[in-house]
Amino acid sequence: MNSGRQLLTSGVTALAPAIWGSTYLVTTEWLPPDRPLLATTVRALPSGLILLLISRVLPKGEWLWRSLVLGTLNIGAFNLLLFVAAYRLPGGIAAMIMAVQPMIVLILAALIIGDRIRAVHVVACALGAAGVVLLVFKGSAALDPVGVAAALGGAACMATGITFTKRWGRPEGVGLLPFTGWQLTAGGLVSLPFTLSVEGLPASLTGTNVFGFAYLISFGAVISYALWFRGIEKLPALAVSFLALGSPIVATILGIAFEDETFSALQMVGIVVILAAVVLAQPRPARPRTTTAEDLPPDEESAVLGPKPAVDRSGTGS
Repeated sequence: MNSGRQLLTSGVTALAPAIWGSTYLVTTEWLPPDRPLLATTVRALPSGLILLLISRVLPKGEWLWRSLVLGTLNIGAFNLLLFVAAYRLPGGIAAMIMAVQPMIVLILAALIIGDRIRAVHVVACALGAAGVVLLVFKGSAALDPVGVAAALGGAACMATGITFTKRWGRPEGVGLLPFTGWQLTAGGLVSLPFTLSVEGLPASLTGTNVFGFAYLISFGAVISYALWFRGIEKLPALAVSFLALGSPIVATILGIAFEDETFSALQMVGIVVILAAVVLAQPRPARPRTTTAEDLPPDEESAVLGPKPAVDRSGTGS
């Protein structure tokens, strides 16, 4: 992949976490209050079913259980743990803890995919975590053990989901949209029992609520996850995991724009540090190698260097 196409792929993939960064604002302003599990299920299950109806392609064979695993890791379990962490950890602590996700991807990609761990990747992980701390930290707070465990579990789910999505790829002949639909449907089915047993269904919905759910289904699921899985397919796993750090940046900017939150100098530094980490983690295009005579087969070597002078049997030139 040349550098221009690679940059475009990274930019398109980054749109997914940018959209996810708007989810907090949409949830607080447009959705029914205190319904995180409902938001998770409505975001995933209808989106997946719509894509399945459009594509009319269902998983078969080993992809029945693979879709369930990926849908649980990438969507169902990840979102459940994310909301548990968000409710139990104040002041952006959940985002700080989940910034370990690229570090987990770094290790898993080396073990499962065989990616090499480079010094620049370690530096990028450290910068990414430091940038998120600067961006979201707002003072000391007591840490709830359940919230910490949920945040770490969410980071592990996302990291494992990225790694295995990269490892397994897509089945031959299956398009991106049905592949996305499989995972969204699986993730929604995983969260549905928790929604019904813990929260139940709301008695009524306002027009604003319907608009908010429509945004989550269209942009927050169908479009964003299709872009995300496309990026995982085309970019190294670690590079994709760093793009997810764009989500807290967008969430912070939207909070300042629409909820009168303050923006400090440290937060600006945090954004710059995160962006630096993302750039460091992106793959570098391979340098073109100069072809030498030793690299060429005999017939091509003679075409490049010209015919060799004939040598007679006595060892003197003809």
